[in-house]
Amino acid sequence: MTSTPAQTVLVTGASGFVGTALTERLRTDPRFRVRAASRRQISPGDGVQVVAASDLGSSADLSGTVSGVDVVVHLAARVHVMVDRSGDPLSEFRKANTAGTASLARQAAAAGARRFVYLSSIKVNGEETAPDRPFSERDHPRPTDAYGISKYEAELELRDVARETGMGVVVIRPPLIYGPGVKANFRRMMGWLQMGVPLPFGAIQNRRSLVSLDNLVDLVITAVSHARAANETFLAGDGEDLSTPELLRRLGLALGTPARLIPVPAPLVKLGLGMIGQKEAAQRLCGWLQTDISRARDVLNWRPPIGVDEGLRKVATDFLTHRS
Repeated sequence: MTSTPAQTVLVTGASGFVGTALTERLRTDPRFRVRAASRRQISPGDGVQVVAASDLGSSADLSGTVSGVDVVVHLAARVHVMVDRSGDPLSEFRKANTAGTASLARQAAAAGARRFVYLSSIKVNGEETAPDRPFSERDHPRPTDAYGISKYEAELELRDVARETGMGVVVIRPPLIYGPGVKANFRRMMGWLQMGVPLPFGAIQNRRSLVSLDNLVDLVITAVSHARAANETFLAGDGEDLSTPELLRRLGLALGTPARLIPVPAPLVKLGLGMIGQKEAAQRLCGWLQTDISRARDVLNWRPPIGVDEGLRKVATDFLTHRS
């Protein structure tokens, strides 16, 4: 009986938050050989071929990067930021996230790649959901900011590439991702809890989906290898939605520091945050955003391998270890 040869998987953005974790998981799986593309110099471990990726724009010649690759997992992107100081944010996002993605996909298909897994964003669906009406893959996309629009346009380009070349494309749209090494607002939130700062979120009644890094990486690897994943779109999530107070309380437990929550009405929280230029943060803390992950379950037989509390424990342990 002959064994199936290992697939060569190219991971772009391999030095990033998701890319680092994904590369580590892939390199320990005998089904895969890993090629890591990164702008930064990295040391990803034994068995990983590192290639430079100084430019993934539409005019870049990536023939050497994609040569001999069976599957591309495209994580590299111009990422969403709270305050974008570019004179034309949409144009900049389109260059990197739309044109760059399409170019990489076409060159990968020409080189013989069989599958292209694209990490998109739940922002393609929109910014918020009605209470207990989660987003699904069947919803008409309604991106509202430059980042979300560029990601949606990249998905459309990838559909064209799949239709023209026969290369299977898989799109994954995650909500907020947390895990060891998380930055930005999630890390600041852990800092507030650790310092015992009273937080005015005790009266918020919402539900939001998150996805732990472990669960997202597991879904990506499933999308790489599962026969039925080709030309599908999947929403990611932990399978349990939390209100902002629930998240803070359970994260506080993981940190060993009880959350100090003050029951300020949501309209006042939104007003206060808006007055200090944090309107988007107010929407995230007070609004609803739920994802329906049943399609991944039904098509791929996928279940999140870890629960929310284990995910929070892992991120809290990492934060406490590296906070200095």
